[in-house]
Parts: sequence; C-alpha cells; structure tokens
Amino acid sequence: MRRVVRQSKFRHVFGQAVKNDQCYDDIRVSRVTWDSSFCAVNPRFVAIIIEASGGGAFLVLPLHKTGRIDKSYPTVCGHTGPVLDIDWCPHNDQVIASGSEDCTVMVWQIPENGLTLSLTEPVVILEGHSKRVGIVAWHPTARNVLLSAGCDNAIIIWNVGTGEALINLDDMHSDMIYNVSWNRNGSLICTASKDKKVRVIDPRKQEIVAQNEAKLDEILKEIKSIKDTICNQDERISKLEQQMAKIAA
Repeated sequence: MRRVVRQSKFRHVFGQAVKNDQCYDDIRVSRVTWDSSFCAVNPRFVAIIIEASGGGAFLVLPLHKTGRIDKSYPTVCGHTGPVLDIDWCPHNDQVIASGSEDCTVMVWQIPENGLTLSLTEPVVILEGHSKRVGIVAWHPTARNVLLSAGCDNAIIIWNVGTGEALINLDDMHSDMIYNVSWNRNGSLICTASKDKKVRVIDPRKQEIVAQNEAKLDEILKEIKSIKDTICNQDERISKLEQQMAKIAA
C-alpha cells in the first residue's frame, strides 16, 4: 500500500553554528527601542551599535578580528544621543554614516587599518531634522549623496561634500516613516509608514509615483483561511489513510 505523505524540500536541511573563535563575542549591543538591524557590514569592516553612557556609540571591527572583544576597544562616539542607524558608503569602504536621537546625521572616516583610538570628530555633521533620525541610506550610484529620514516624518537628501540639503520631502508622510529604500539606479525611493501606506517617490520631481494602502487585516484573514484549509486537508488525508489501513487488514 502506498502512503500519501507530503514531502518537504527542507526536511533534511539544518544549520551548524560556527565556533566561538569565529564569532564576535562579548559585545554590548544597543538596547534602544528602535526597529533597526543595529549593524552594517562591507568587504572590510563590520559596524555594531552598542550601549554607551553619555551619548551614542558604535564599534567598527575589521572582519578578521573575531573572538572576544575587549570592553576598552575604541568606538565611534560623537553623538550626544543613542545611535539608531548606520550605513556604509557603497563607494568608499572607510566611510560610514550614522543617525541618532540627537536629531543629527554624522559621516565618519574610518582609518585604513581600523580604529586604534576612539573617534569623536566626524567628517561632516548634517543638521536639518527636528526629531530623532532613525534611517540613513547612501545613494547606490551617485557619490556623496545620502538620504536620512526622521521621526519628524521628513526625508532629506544631502550633498555630503558640502553638507547641504539637496532635497527636503517634508510633506509626503502623515505619520512616522518605518523604512526607506532606493531602487537600483537611485532614481526612485520606496517608503513604508505608520499610516499603513507604501509609497514610491521620485525625489527629483518631489512627487509620489505610486501609493498603496496596506490592508493588513484582510491579508491576515487570508493567511488564516489558507492555514485552516491546509489543516482540514491534512485531517481528511489522515482519515483516508486509516480507512485504507482497515480495508487492507
């Protein structure tokens, strides 16, 4: 008798943790209440936002420096408030931007061989937000162009070379911005907001190209309905198997 069994592609797939000497250990990752990855990596360095007293700070470690990280290891610590987001420049592996609760964006130049002393002086400070800055994102193709988004519901695109704001999109979101992403060539940005809307924006024309209201309740109901259907089918298959076993006996 042939059994009806649903096979999974991932039935025999499993992961294996690397050894401790290949991990970054004893790092006091920030506990600030903000939805962020708290880390960023490029081909040379990994940066991690950490707990710091009297302001905000983050570690910058060479990729090969694994193992236990000493508590006295140098940090990047120029912000007066907790750091909320960091992003490496795609055009220069030694440049990183950070956004903070102190309403500023700072751009840092990391020494070629990493930090030997704590870094307190940024290359440039970008001031324009009236509330904390939770998102920073470099332009994927244009040099020295950086985007920042804050809890003031505004998006600012900066010329890092001059420290000036190129574009200020302060009237397109009615509530807090959760996430911002550039498209591949940097001609458009996509945003998700607390007002349950996803927007595609042309920053040069300063207009919304597309907008879709997320109907979360309807999506959740549909997911539940699909799960219920699968459960019912599994129950029916189980009953049929029992009947077939009785007949075969």
